[in-house]
Amino acid sequence: MKSIIKWVVILLIIAVAGWWASRFFAKGTNSDAQFLTAAVRKGNLSATVSVTGTVEPRNVVDVGAQVSGTIVKFGTDADGHEVDYDSPVNKGTVLAIIDPANYAARVDSDKAALAEAQANVAVAKAKYQTYVAAYEDAAADWKRAQKLGDQGMALPVTQYDSYKSTYLQTKANLALGKASIVQAQMAVNVAKATLKNDEITLSYCTITSPVKGVVIDRDVDIGQTVASSFNTPSLFLLAENLKKIQVWASVNEADIGRIKKGQSVTFTVDALPGKVFHGVVSQVRLNATVVQNVVTYTVVIDTNNANGELLPYLTAQAEVLVAQKKNVLMVPNAALRWVPLQSQIAPGTAPEKHSSTGSGGSTLLTQTPTGTLWIADGKFVRPLVVHTGLSNNYFTQIISKKIKPGIQVVIGDVSHSASHGSGAVNPFIPQPFKHKKPK
Repeated sequence: MKSIIKWVVILLIIAVAGWWASRFFAKGTNSDAQFLTAAVRKGNLSATVSVTGTVEPRNVVDVGAQVSGTIVKFGTDADGHEVDYDSPVNKGTVLAIIDPANYAARVDSDKAALAEAQANVAVAKAKYQTYVAAYEDAAADWKRAQKLGDQGMALPVTQYDSYKSTYLQTKANLALGKASIVQAQMAVNVAKATLKNDEITLSYCTITSPVKGVVIDRDVDIGQTVASSFNTPSLFLLAENLKKIQVWASVNEADIGRIKKGQSVTFTVDALPGKVFHGVVSQVRLNATVVQNVVTYTVVIDTNNANGELLPYLTAQAEVLVAQKKNVLMVPNAALRWVPLQSQIAPGTAPEKHSSTGSGGSTLLTQTPTGTLWIADGKFVRPLVVHTGLSNNYFTQIISKKIKPGIQVVIGDVSHSASHGSGAVNPFIPQPFKHKKPK
């Protein structure tokens, strides 16, 4: 009895070993192969360029100091609080005051100098009147002296010469008086200009906002001394309007040719997960930046920020819509990348020649790209050459009269053979996909 059981066990072991060996040596044959397929679909296809940028205020104003001195006071913002970070301000709002004592003293000195110059004008005018009176007397005497000489009346020569000399002297004094008035008036003009210049300098002690906006940075405190020289020190940074904001995106030179003004953009920021913002390309700046031989261009994207959710300098991940096709046939990109083993191709399959016309009957340019799709035929696959069009990260447009929506195309294969690796499946292909077993 024991010997019978022993032989039964041995026969079972041999049977299991034989089955396992048959399975092992059968691996890699097409009879065990499965094809992973996806349906050709019809719909709208969009191509985008992914870029990263920074949220920036549209207009940023750097407010500095034009005079040197000590900050003695801050102004009051639109809400009635002392000007600080995030303070709303209007045009003309006082931001800070620099100690005006030295500049006010100069203005007082200039006013005194102006008053003195104006007094000198009055003195010059008064002197001119005395010169006029003296000239008129001398002119009358000289006129009488000339008449007496013409009538042959006796007039001492010395007296005659004295009348003439006095007349000429007073006439010269008259011209001198006029010049003195002009000179005094010029001194007044200089004093006025000096006063005006120093009054302007004094006004610089009161730093005001040039625009309506928000204070996004404040670089000074009360008691701090600012020194104005060739470089104006920055005190406040104002954003003019945060209701309308921009994204400054950096675009690689390989993609910049596809970016055009007016293109639609969607973007997100990490600070607001799940929120999608919309914008429009408003500017493609020509001034490129080169860093370690990498050339990038700045693309400006305008967006609305009416609710104030977007804060300056957030990092934005944007998608620029560069092309869009509506109601076209498309397949997953994996369908055009997959290449079967020679043993998977149906026997007697001849290389297919692609058509020169598209699904609409229109002639295609010879430069139109082509690709090969594979259709499952039982245990094998057959090729179908198609024209390709717009493509994005997931799908590619196809143009062919032989393809209809719903046709299953091979995107990969699943084999029981470890050595059969030509049909590796891309895990990033959009789902769902259907497994289709051979007939």
